[in-house]
Amino acid sequence: MVNAWAGADSQGFPAQYAVRALDEKQHKLDTMIKKKDIKRLLGELPLTAEVYWQLRQGGRPLSKSFSMRRTAKRLPDWVAQANRALQENSPAAGKGVLLFTTLRYWIEHATLMSVALAGQGHQVTLAYLPYANWHAPINRFDLRRNNAYARSILLPAERLLNTVSFIDNRAPDKALPSSIKAAIEQVSVRDVQYTQQIEEVDQNSELYLMRMKRNRQAAQTALRWMRQNRPDVLITPNGSILEMGAVYQVAGYLDIPIVTYEFGEQRDRIWIAQDAEVMRQDTDDLWRAYQNIPLSENQLEQIRALFASRQRADLWENFSRRWQGIPSQGGAKVRQELGLDDRPVALLAANVIGDSLTLGRQVFTDDMTEWLKRTIFEFAQRSDEQLVVRIHPGERYTQGPSVADVVESVLPALPDHIHLVPANAPMNTYDLVEIADLGLVYTTTVGMEMAMSGVPVIVVGRTHYRAKGFTLDPASWEVYENMSDSVLSAPEQHRLTREQVDLAWNYAYRFFFDYPSPFPWHLLNFWHELDTWSVKRVLSKEGQDVYGDTFRYLVGEPRHWSSAHQQQSIVEKTVAGSLT
Repeated sequence: MVNAWAGADSQGFPAQYAVRALDEKQHKLDTMIKKKDIKRLLGELPLTAEVYWQLRQGGRPLSKSFSMRRTAKRLPDWVAQANRALQENSPAAGKGVLLFTTLRYWIEHATLMSVALAGQGHQVTLAYLPYANWHAPINRFDLRRNNAYARSILLPAERLLNTVSFIDNRAPDKALPSSIKAAIEQVSVRDVQYTQQIEEVDQNSELYLMRMKRNRQAAQTALRWMRQNRPDVLITPNGSILEMGAVYQVAGYLDIPIVTYEFGEQRDRIWIAQDAEVMRQDTDDLWRAYQNIPLSENQLEQIRALFASRQRADLWENFSRRWQGIPSQGGAKVRQELGLDDRPVALLAANVIGDSLTLGRQVFTDDMTEWLKRTIFEFAQRSDEQLVVRIHPGERYTQGPSVADVVESVLPALPDHIHLVPANAPMNTYDLVEIADLGLVYTTTVGMEMAMSGVPVIVVGRTHYRAKGFTLDPASWEVYENMSDSVLSAPEQHRLTREQVDLAWNYAYRFFFDYPSPFPWHLLNFWHELDTWSVKRVLSKEGQDVYGDTFRYLVGEPRHWSSAHQQQSIVEKTVAGSLT
C-alpha cells in the first residue's frame, strides 16, 4: 500500500495539498490584481462608476467610513430652517463664500456650517473632495463611487447653496506656479509628519508621494476654479495640512482672503484665524488689546478653577480632555520617588513627536528632536544639576516614535542626575512643576503653566505664549545654553516676579477664554449639540446675539477684540444658552 503521506512537507501536510494551497493563494492574488486593473480602467471611463454605484449599490455608501446617513436624514430640515430664516429676516446680500473641505466628518460638519451661513444671506459654495481617509490610497473607480454618493446626499441643499465636487471639476495635471509647488511640497511633508508622528520625512516614501499627488491635484483644481469663480473669502478647516492646506496655499497665491478654523478641547468654542493658519494660534492682536487690562475677580476665579482642575486631573466645565492620569500628590512625594537631591532641577516637558503644534515651529533648531538630543547631551556633562524629562502623557494614544527613543539614542544608560518620566507613569506633571527651578519647553502649554507658578521657563519653539512678557525666549543655541546656565546657577534670583506671574495668569485667561469664539457645533459633538442649538435657533435673534460675531469672523469681517467686560458677557451668555 502506498503511503499517502509520502512527500509530506515540513509541516506534516502532503506536498499535493501544499501545492493546491499555493495555487489557491495565487488565484486569489491574480483575481485581486485583475480587479485592480479593471477598476483602474473603469475609473477613467465616463459614467461607469456612477452607474455601478446606482445599480449595484442601490445608492448606498461604499463603506461605513464614508457613510453620511445622519446628514441625509437631517439635511432637508436644516435647509428648510435656513430658508425660513431668510424669509423672516430678509438679510442683505452677503459675501461670496467658498467653504472647502475633505474627509467624511469634515464634509458633514461643513455642510451644516454652509447651511447656517447661507441662512444668513451669504452666497455659499461648498466644495469638497470625497475621500474617506487621508493616508490610504483609493483607486479612481471607488473614489468616483464615493463622489456619486456624496453628491446624492447633498442634493437637497442645492437650492440654498452651491455644491461643487473637486472630482467632477478636476483640472488637468499641469505645472503649478513655483511658489505654490514649493508650498504644496511643504504641506505634504507635514502630512507625513502628522500621520506617522515623525519629524524626518522620506520624500520617496509611498505615503509622501501619495500625499503629494493628492495635494497637487487639489491645488490645480482649486487654482482653476477660483480663477473662474473668485470668492470673496475662502473658509477651510486647519489650513496647514492635507488638501485643506493645499487649497489654503492657492487662495493665498490669488490674494483671496482666507479664514481657517479648528476645534480644541473646549466644547461650545471654535478657534478662528484670518489670513493665517489657525494652528499657529497667533494671539498677538489679542494680547496687545488685553495685556494692560487686569483680570476681574470673576475672571481670576475662572482661571484659578481651571488651573486647579488640571492639577487634580479633573474635567472642568466645557473642557473635554484630561491629560493627567492621577491627581497631584505633592512635590515632596515626587522628589522622593525620583531620588532627587538638593541640586537645582530643570524640568523638560516634551511635546508628542510630530504633534501638529510642533511642526514648523522651529526658531533656531532643526526641529524638536534636535533640541531634545542636544539638551540631553549638554545636561549629561553637567552633574551639578538635575534634569527631569517628562514625556507627554498624550504619547499613550499615539503610534509614532517616543521621546524615550530619542533619549536612549543619546544616552543608552542614564546618569544618576538625569531622570525620565514615561508617558504612562503614575505621576502628575504639576507635582514636577512644584519642584522645578527651571522649565524647558518647545511648544507645550505646560510652559505657560510653569510661569503661572513662578518658574522661569525657556521657550525654544514658536508657540503662542512665546515673547508675551513672562518667558525666556532665546534665538540661538548659544543664548539658550547661557540662559540655562544662568538660571540654574542661581535659581532663587531668577524666580518670576509678582508682575510676571500676574501677566502669565492674565495671558492664560485670555488664551483659554477670550481667544476661542463661542460656537454652537463642535466637530466632535455637533450631532448632539443640534438638539440644543438647532439651525433655526442659531439663526434666530437669540442665537445671533450669542454666535453672530463668530459667524461674521468666519466670513472674514475683522475681529476687533472687545473689552474684557463685553467678552465675559459673551461667554456667560454662551454657557447660559447651552444649559437652557
